[in-house]
Amino acid sequence: MRPGAKAPVAGAALGSAPNWQRTLGALWLAQTLTIIGFSLRTPFLPFFVAELGARNLETQVLWAGAINAGGAAVMAITAPLWGALADRYGRKLMVLRAMVAGSLTIGLMALATSPWQLFVLRLVEGGFTGTVTASTTLAASTVPRERLGFGLGLMQMAVFSGSAVGPLIGGVLADQIGYRATFVLAGSLLLVSALLVAFLVEERFEPPPRRAGHGETGGETWQLLLAPALLGIVVSLFALRAASMALQPIVPLLVAQLARGSSAVNSLAGLAMGVSGMTSAVASVGLGRLSDRIGQRPLLIASGALAAATFLPLGLTTQVWQVIVLQALFGIASGGILPTANALVARLTPEGRRGTIYGFTTTASSLGAFVGPLVGTALAAALGLHAPFLVIGLALAVTVAWVARTLSPLERAERRAVLESGRD
Repeated sequence: MRPGAKAPVAGAALGSAPNWQRTLGALWLAQTLTIIGFSLRTPFLPFFVAELGARNLETQVLWAGAINAGGAAVMAITAPLWGALADRYGRKLMVLRAMVAGSLTIGLMALATSPWQLFVLRLVEGGFTGTVTASTTLAASTVPRERLGFGLGLMQMAVFSGSAVGPLIGGVLADQIGYRATFVLAGSLLLVSALLVAFLVEERFEPPPRRAGHGETGGETWQLLLAPALLGIVVSLFALRAASMALQPIVPLLVAQLARGSSAVNSLAGLAMGVSGMTSAVASVGLGRLSDRIGQRPLLIASGALAAATFLPLGLTTQVWQVIVLQALFGIASGGILPTANALVARLTPEGRRGTIYGFTTTASSLGAFVGPLVGTALAAALGLHAPFLVIGLALAVTVAWVARTLSPLERAERRAVLESGRD
């Protein structure tokens, strides 16, 4: 080992895999197909629930919210476990587990005959999937450190692109081939993704040595999580996921209400849900590069403020095109928040702990995904479809102000580092 070089971290990738470009490309394609598969059902889920027996608007809203929130609640519990297992047994294995489990549960949804069966399958899905966290952790451990921003940005672009394309295709497929056939196709996409990972993704992994006691490790993990900077990032991920997931069961119904009986309501709902993914995919690349010049904290705060500013006008929309435009702006905000937050987590976390820490950030996001649909659908059922946007917009604004304060020490530390490097 050359002088000054650091020893490899136990439990982490031993350097970069020789074919890290191929691994990253295969991961990107697999994750894109996976998110498309998960997102195909987004625009028509409330309508499928109606077909299964939920006849009135309030029941459709509540069932759709429960199905979305239930899986997120289970994922919030299981994500740290999967993250710890990734650090112990390898990250590729966790990616395969998540994709195969998703393929099975989504495929079985095609056989559902009542809303409660969809709900149970969503609970199982939440407990055994988590492809975004698994793929992000594998990419962070495989890509060379000097290309980490590029690698994580590409993985986030896969999420955004899949989230954009999935609802668009799902809405059209629902109109053309029906709901059940679309579920089967979605499950098949996840199976293809698993095969891509199995045969094209390479991981160099050596498990860490077993320790006599685990209390120190757990204490260090909580010390990392409760540090002000990382805590602020976790809160921002929770808030963004809560806001975005609150939209999913409400926007299709709002579009149907504003479209006034259009025969293409599924396609319009798919466009309204998918446009944010398209703008996020584009914004994540440009804003990621911008954060390298101006710093992650200012971009994270500015993007959070934009997210809050887009929610408030959604509560006043009277036309479908207005919903689409505001969803596009929300996508730009997401494109600034998620890649920046993931890059900050990678910077602030030792390589051998990234699986565990990303597991806990997934817990925060999953809790947001649990709270968002429940709060959103409860407000919609009680006060109408426009009310959730006003309430969530105000909550986002308050959250952004608090997160800005928690990240202030990080900004001061970065300024000191720049000044010291200038003196050197």
